[in-house]
Amino acid sequence: MPALGPRSLRILGTGAALPADAVTSAQLDDRLGLAPGTVESTTGVRVRYVEKGSAAALGARAARQALAAADLTLDDVDLVVAASGTPDQPLPYNAALLHEELAPARPLPSFDIGASCLSFLTAVDLVATLVDAGRYERVLVVSSDLASVGLDFSDLGASGIFGDGAAAAVLGPAGDTGSAVLAAGFETHSSGAHACEIKGGGSRFAPDRVADEGDYADWCRFRMDGGAALRLAVRHLPPLVERLTAAAGVPVADTVVVPHQASHLGLAWLRHALALGDDQLVDVYAEHGNQVGASLPFALHTAVATGRLQRGDHALLLGTGAGISMGGVLLCY
Repeated sequence: MPALGPRSLRILGTGAALPADAVTSAQLDDRLGLAPGTVESTTGVRVRYVEKGSAAALGARAARQALAAADLTLDDVDLVVAASGTPDQPLPYNAALLHEELAPARPLPSFDIGASCLSFLTAVDLVATLVDAGRYERVLVVSSDLASVGLDFSDLGASGIFGDGAAAAVLGPAGDTGSAVLAAGFETHSSGAHACEIKGGGSRFAPDRVADEGDYADWCRFRMDGGAALRLAVRHLPPLVERLTAAAGVPVADTVVVPHQASHLGLAWLRHALALGDDQLVDVYAEHGNQVGASLPFALHTAVATGRLQRGDHALLLGTGAGISMGGVLLCY
């Protein structure tokens, strides 16, 4: 159920970072030996970006931009949270590697929030409670994902939708500004737990456990049943949105909707299901693809940077992710 009662929280600054290398759908057509226009028509993506370095380094770039937008430095931050769907490596955790890249002058605490594409939303919900309770004052939340790793282009509908990217936000107390998380709600429908998954890389399907079952590289590739994931979202997300808006006392029509950029089909369905106005949905998918956990905060940063989302506006942040999980945060920016 959505949280009852607002929690004081203000987005003090946002930032985003893209890799230097862009890959157009036309280039993928050539690379895969497909007819011109095949990749874009199948995926809805015109261009995506591919990082050759680490997610931690890319995330640090977004973090520094968010700090600058908030007119703060790392010395002003009390906690670093990495909210991503993909790790640079199984150990240590993402936030420790991000911490290393940021090189704070003191040993700032850090931890991960891993909820696939919902990681940033989950972080906002948790940090709102921590800040509102006075546990931390300013928190740097960074989402950085290299979605381009481990894709199988024999399944173009799953592989061609992804791109790499990073986004960050500095969250802090609202004071008397009126900024707040008005309602938040999350739910998991584990009937779809295997609709989006990477089996390898953990203890369940470790190399020595599946040594006689084929090339381990194949275990580490992303697999998705997009239809199953979308069917769960179609069934369960609209009632979740209804509960959020009722708890916040703000109708969908009075919000800027910032969704996870899951796919062109998912965004088209969301626009129809929520009866959104032409300029109400923040859609950056065609120029970036699905950036996993970084996707939603990247769209949020774009909305702030372009003036789509202004102080005093209500924003409805919505997402779905592997699990299958879904959630939303309705806030006053």
